[in-house]
Amino acid sequence: MSANRDLERCGFCKKSRKLVERLIEGPSNNYICDECIELCHNLIHEERRTAGDSLGLRFEDVPAPRDIKAFLDQYVIGQEHAKKVLSVAVYNHYKRILAPPDEEVELEKSNVLLVGPTGSGKTLLAKTLARFLDVPFAIGDATTLTEAGYVGEDVENLLLRLLQNADYDLARAERGIVFIDEIDKIQKTSNNPSITRDVSGEGVQQALLKMLEGTVSNIPPQGGRKHPEQQYIQMDTSKILFVCGGAFVGLEEIISTRTGKRMIGFANPDAGAESTPATKDRQTGELLLQVTTDDLLKFGMIPEFVGRLPVITALAPLGEEDLVKICVEPKNAIVRQFKKFFELEGAELEVPDDVLKLLARKAIELGTGARGLRSILEKVMLEIQFELPGRKDVRRFVVTEQLVEGVKFEWPKAPDTGEPKRDPITPRKRRKARREAS
Repeated sequence: MSANRDLERCGFCKKSRKLVERLIEGPSNNYICDECIELCHNLIHEERRTAGDSLGLRFEDVPAPRDIKAFLDQYVIGQEHAKKVLSVAVYNHYKRILAPPDEEVELEKSNVLLVGPTGSGKTLLAKTLARFLDVPFAIGDATTLTEAGYVGEDVENLLLRLLQNADYDLARAERGIVFIDEIDKIQKTSNNPSITRDVSGEGVQQALLKMLEGTVSNIPPQGGRKHPEQQYIQMDTSKILFVCGGAFVGLEEIISTRTGKRMIGFANPDAGAESTPATKDRQTGELLLQVTTDDLLKFGMIPEFVGRLPVITALAPLGEEDLVKICVEPKNAIVRQFKKFFELEGAELEVPDDVLKLLARKAIELGTGARGLRSILEKVMLEIQFELPGRKDVRRFVVTEQLVEGVKFEWPKAPDTGEPKRDPITPRKRRKARREAS
């Protein structure tokens, strides 16, 4: 029996059982060794990866930076410098991953760091880019991440979201865009060494290093923490573009100290009439444009992490004029959305220019940028939207300054038709009535 086993050979490489670690028997006494299985696996994986390069964008199809910025202009108001920087960075990134290999020159990754106050358009820029390029996109929040082994999420869960958004198409996911928001919240808690571990600060920065640079990560398909019994999906991050964004509150003070430019404060008696929210926002925007890697290191980011985000650009706080444009100009502008909802009800909505300016000023007071516009307008329009679907007597609505200031909208008294009040018709009753009628 032992002699017969010694005669068994791999049907591909012809090696005997003694020369390989494992020989697997198939039907009709055919065998294959572990070395040939591994070789076949690598060949199939390489073919899939090569085939993946033909999915989506091709080298000659990468849009020029001017075209990328022109598309961003349709959705993002202002931030001209940031849009130019991001357009060039994205163009260079996809040219790098789609270019034929060159032994003389090695092109490195150019991940992007967006610095700017909340509501200035960081997330919208990344989303719009992914839509224009037709690549998978995933958003992650750095505040939920912790170092491996602690309560929270592993950094690999960011890649799992990207894979899920690509419908588990690994080749497409490996050329997608990952936006990590609130990246400033993983700063070091202190510049002094401590006996307690900084598991959600410096520890997360360390965990993100390899992923940002480019590595093969093991992704748990079920999500959550890793378990030895899970079958991992291996994802190459070298072709994934990482865009990190954060408000970096207090960074402008670090920059002003370095440059010697004093910030105007509201309690500054020498500032006089110049000490206004608009003036301070403008000064903050000018300072953020001068951000350097040294400023980020003083803020609490580690050198290795900053080094993997070579493209750094700042987004300025949005002024009154920008917020007015945001209300009406982009394709997804909030006023245009409300007008469409009213149009679907057979009604007309008008928002005068003076009301738009008042909305913008209130959003600036809230300090939440463009996000504040929607919350204010939603509150203003609540009563009208509540009554509109059931009213046919008023078909034109004008938003006034009084409504924005909180005066309740008064509907004209509905005409009495003399009909008794009916019970609300539920969707189930409506479907049942349609079935009976048919």
